[in-house]
Amino acid sequence: MQNPEPKEQILPTLYLEMDSSDDSSQERAAEIVFFDLETTVPNRAGQRFWVLEFGAIVVCPRKLVELESYSTLIRPGDLSAVALRSGRSDGITREVVAGAPGFEEVADQIFSILNGRVWAGHNIQRFDCVRIKEAFAEIGRAAPVPVGMIDSLGVLTEKFGRRAGNMKMATLATYFGLGQQKHRSLDDVRMNLEVLKHCATVLFLESSLPSVLSGKWHDSTTITTRSRSNGKLMCREESSRKSPTTSLGYQRAVPYARGGLGKMTERVKNLLCKAREKPALNNILKHSHSLLR
Repeated sequence: MQNPEPKEQILPTLYLEMDSSDDSSQERAAEIVFFDLETTVPNRAGQRFWVLEFGAIVVCPRKLVELESYSTLIRPGDLSAVALRSGRSDGITREVVAGAPGFEEVADQIFSILNGRVWAGHNIQRFDCVRIKEAFAEIGRAAPVPVGMIDSLGVLTEKFGRRAGNMKMATLATYFGLGQQKHRSLDDVRMNLEVLKHCATVLFLESSLPSVLSGKWHDSTTITTRSRSNGKLMCREESSRKSPTTSLGYQRAVPYARGGLGKMTERVKNLLCKAREKPALNNILKHSHSLLR
């Protein structure tokens, strides 16, 4: 899987028809296969992509549970195209794939897990699907065909937006605290599914409370984000806005000390997901402040 900066256009979702009389085909069509390829990266004109690894998981869309998985390293036709060393600790090197099967040896398994299912992945429409077709064409076989396609790059660009910074899988995973992308096929497809789950949850919450969570609250400079401190998961605001220590001396027994209400109302605003820009809320808070002076 490659993660170039996406173009502004939203990639369309592809739908293909299937024979409704075939029960087994209907069952397969109700399943989604997330897949990913690791390939060589051409560094000069005339070089081609070689598939080095294929990984896929089959998921039930109703429960989002993994039904089966398959992954394999693949020996390219030209071993010299693979780097002797990898910049990643668990990256793919020439030595790793030298003893792996060629694509023709694993083509049956790849065809079986892909054909007749909904395909899903990140940037698959412009990259992974093209590489799959090329690899099957090279061995003189027909490529597998999807019954539908979900490219999370296009879907998330349109629905979730660039609130994470950009639409690379590594960036989205970091945004949700899911760890680092390993750039290994099976790990990456599982991460892809987790990113989609998190994005869908955020969008569900926003649609459930549109009057509070709609708009550009997530772009606020004071948005609560997650960070780790001494192994404990904390919010940035939690770690930076410490409550002042309370003096043990005598204090007036009044409901609201002067100046304290402003701090309290500010906390209320923060708890309401940065809704302080809402005119109606500000009016309520100003009115309550005047009554309690």
